[in-house]
Amino acid sequence: MSPSLLLLAACSSEPAAPTGPAAPVERVLTLAAYTTPREAYGKAVLPAFAAHWKAKTGEVVRFEESYQASGAQARAVKEGFEADVVALSLEPDVDVLTEAGLITHDWRSGPGAGMVTRSLAVIAVRPGNPKGIADWTDLGRADVEVLTPNVRTSGGAMWNVLGIWGAAIRGHAGVTAGDEAGATALLKGVLGRVRVMDKGARESIVSFEKGVGDAAITYENEVLVAQKEGRSMDYVVPPSTVVIENPIAVVDTYAERHGNGALAAEFVQFVHTAEAQAAFATYGLRPIDAAAVPAGLPTPADPFTVADLGGWPAVKARVFAKGGAYDQAAGAGTP
Repeated sequence: MSPSLLLLAACSSEPAAPTGPAAPVERVLTLAAYTTPREAYGKAVLPAFAAHWKAKTGEVVRFEESYQASGAQARAVKEGFEADVVALSLEPDVDVLTEAGLITHDWRSGPGAGMVTRSLAVIAVRPGNPKGIADWTDLGRADVEVLTPNVRTSGGAMWNVLGIWGAAIRGHAGVTAGDEAGATALLKGVLGRVRVMDKGARESIVSFEKGVGDAAITYENEVLVAQKEGRSMDYVVPPSTVVIENPIAVVDTYAERHGNGALAAEFVQFVHTAEAQAAFATYGLRPIDAAAVPAGLPTPADPFTVADLGGWPAVKARVFAKGGAYDQAAGAGTP
């Protein structure tokens, strides 16, 4: 046999390369969120969405997650952190990204008017509530040391301030309805008892867990998560407090740059499903659908929203603008 035929025979006798199924396509979705729902997203919602997307498309989704104080997170995304989706504490932080041209669609037109979860501004207390705290007025007492985050970095801190100020302006906590001076005085009394202002809501509750302070103004779900993990903490719901509404939105510029427009939009749709809303509830957040709120959670006598206070533009002007109620209450020595 000629050398060329020998070579041909040798080649033809080699086994064919395996032709098994191709590896699934992997997608990466980047989520930038505020600190409080870290467990809800990381342990429940993201894995559920990954299973949903794989069943629908056959693709594997891997998540890049970032959690920090809401205001700081919004600034990071504005300055170049390329998140596909933001889940922040309050509307004005999402509006920062709209004003920067990064969110180009009407994010409020989606499910839940752009909101994904709710909570309440509450007062975390030591087990058994040894200081007998019952309302915002008790946080101004000389024997109570208070924790709340910094409003310049934390959406949670802004909600805390609105819980106090809003209750007062609505005629609760010993203040006549509409009395802005009285509402500011109540807020001043509470801020005067603040021992530590951490950067974000999670850092603030961690400080409280370490034994700092007698009370911490916080999201209800922060306390429920702590209790779920076996940490000793109780909480008080003031008779009048703000209903916290948390937004979520696709960051169009970045999602499209990454080829993730459809994936990000599907994620925002998914977090409003009954499955995802139940997962949030497992970690203490209140579903958008009030009928789905778990039984046993307390209901304040006077729950109110930002809309009840005139909406975010009015609230920002009256409370958080330079010279507003917060500045008047905080004084020169408070951030």
